[in-house]
Amino acid sequence: MSVDTTTPATPDDVVAIFRRVLQREDVTAYSDFFQLGGDSLIATRVLSAVARGHGVELTFEEFLAEPTPAGLAGRITGAV
Repeated sequence: MSVDTTTPATPDDVVAIFRRVLQREDVTAYSDFFQLGGDSLIATRVLSAVARGHGVELTFEEFLAEPTPAGLAGRITGAV
């Protein structure tokens, strides 16, 4: 029997991840990760945190398509 460990995400959940990995408090639901100074290496930390916290493994291409907390939350919830 498999156990479903996926959980939906809110933009606030992803804002918290962005704030932690970018070490910035000025992140909002519509802040662009890359405009805040994020890069591909730091993006992997976001993707790892999403996988650990929500059980969803997003690709880097999905991250590039939706580089805001609101966009990523939508991708996470869509995958659940």
